[in-house]
Amino acid sequence: MLVFAAAAILVFNAILVNQIDNALENAAAVIVSGIRVNALDEVEGNLDSIELNSDVYVQVWMLDGDAQTGLRTLEGFTDQQPFDRTALMLETPVYRDTQTANYHLRVVSVPLERNEHRIGTLQIAMNLDVVDSARIGLGRTLAIIWLVSILLSGNAAWLTLGQTLHPLKPISETAEQINRADDLSRRIPYDGPQDEIGSLVDSFNQTLERLEALFTSQQRLLADVSHELRTPLTVIKGNVDLMRRMKSLDDESLTSIDQEAGRLSRLVGGLLLLAQAESGKLALVEKPVELDLLVTEVFQEMSILAGNKLRLHLNEIDQVIINGDRDRLKQVLINLVANAIQYTPSGGEVFLSLEKIGEQARIICRDTGPGIPAVDLPHIFERFYRAEKSRTRGKTTGFGLGLSIANWIVERHGGRIEVDSKEGKGTSFAIWLPVLR
Repeated sequence: MLVFAAAAILVFNAILVNQIDNALENAAAVIVSGIRVNALDEVEGNLDSIELNSDVYVQVWMLDGDAQTGLRTLEGFTDQQPFDRTALMLETPVYRDTQTANYHLRVVSVPLERNEHRIGTLQIAMNLDVVDSARIGLGRTLAIIWLVSILLSGNAAWLTLGQTLHPLKPISETAEQINRADDLSRRIPYDGPQDEIGSLVDSFNQTLERLEALFTSQQRLLADVSHELRTPLTVIKGNVDLMRRMKSLDDESLTSIDQEAGRLSRLVGGLLLLAQAESGKLALVEKPVELDLLVTEVFQEMSILAGNKLRLHLNEIDQVIINGDRDRLKQVLINLVANAIQYTPSGGEVFLSLEKIGEQARIICRDTGPGIPAVDLPHIFERFYRAEKSRTRGKTTGFGLGLSIANWIVERHGGRIEVDSKEGKGTSFAIWLPVLR
């Protein structure tokens, strides 16, 4: 608005001044055509008979500085007071603004010549009071319009921003309620358009969902750890109390204590491994790994574990080289084969194979065990989750951490684990890993 007002005033002033300059130019042409110069280089002619506008004032000055003829000279100007003294000796016509004590004038100074000889100067003036008044009036009008526009636009912006930012109030209230009540199940209600505020509300609700899931997972983790620790600690304490009452060492009690201590050690080791993995402190030592030799090595070691309980088969095996951490990959394979051996009934079979498919290596571990119920399949990679309906819990049962660790290791190698299971027919795990090019 300020720039527009300044431009309007400048344009308005330029138009008015241009009109006055045109009027002065026309008056100068009329006066010059109506006068003549005698042999003494004096201006002659009846200037009173020349038709001019009432607001045009004329002076004729000779080279010696004397006023030859005056026409409608403004009140207060004497015979020795030109309209524009600085322009008397100029060689070309010039338009100038002059300011006196009483008048603001626009003056054109025209050199007078006879036979290409300079004899004097014609000065024609018009009063700029009307122009100044019009300019001041326009400035005041624009100032009033500017103030009104500022008030209207300010109120409109205040109302618009108030409506736009109104949905932020529930966000603040919900955050305060969550902070006071520690209730992460709350969500921000929003039924407005999907603009920036809508995106903010969606992001905030998604953050609350993730926080609730993490908090719930933490609570479940603490409950599971407490439950897993309670059983071995109870067994250890019971055996210690028994030996204390008997006042003698019992081999069976010592064996039980040793087994439960081993379970505690494995539990703590698994939890520590997961904590290091999630915090990024578990580094993988990656280098080329001959996957066929690793699978063969795992097969030979787990055949000893299987013993006479079941038959462990090594099916087709391709030569495949991948980039990864050999020890961690071996940990994954041992975990899967050990689970298959543990949960497959006596007389069953476990099959292990390695195949290269395109740019991927696929390792399959399949058993003929009882299988995993469909309702449990989506959760088997969650920590402390065990499908109790299909897998009997005993002293050798794991804690539900092995598959979580295996899944993390495979994903860190850029691969994935797939599982397919049918109750009564067995379970098949497929590990996909990118082949080293």
